[in-house]
Amino acid sequence: MRCKNCKEKFEPARFNQKYCFNKMCVDAWVQEATIKNWKKKKQKMKEELETVQELIKATQIIFNKYIRLRDKHELCISCKQVPKKINAGHFWNANNHWNVRFDEDNVHLQCEKCNSYLSGNLIEYRTNLLMKIGAERFSQLEAKARVTRKFTKEELKEIMAIYKKKCKDLELYQKE
Repeated sequence: MRCKNCKEKFEPARFNQKYCFNKMCVDAWVQEATIKNWKKKKQKMKEELETVQELIKATQIIFNKYIRLRDKHELCISCKQVPKKINAGHFWNANNHWNVRFDEDNVHLQCEKCNSYLSGNLIEYRTNLLMKIGAERFSQLEAKARVTRKFTKEELKEIMAIYKKKCKDLELYQKE
């Protein structure tokens, strides 16, 4: 076997030994291990210091990506036009209605014009949302939107993992 550092041939004492016992090579091995351990420790510290707000922002990005992938070939839910730039538009505002922020019935593909410039074009959105999900699911969504909710870090990490997997599945499915 050849040493990872000096490229000299050597006989390993253990099956996973990658460096020979030359002082320079041992120092390189120690330095590599130190860097590797620091990266793990740094990642763990970063996760511990992450606030709920930062997790909500990251989760929202993944969730919106999923909505755009899910509704990729649909028309804007409000104006029924082919969107030039697609957004994930919430019927009940994500900042005020936390309980339905990550609810798939509440978020659908919208064009940039309706979502950003017409404040969601909610009158048309409501009409088309009723047709899309039906009156019963709309009523359930409305009741759910009126309930106050706060997310924990664990819940947000779980939601993020779910939608990362859904995105990956959709991307694989759409490639076929």
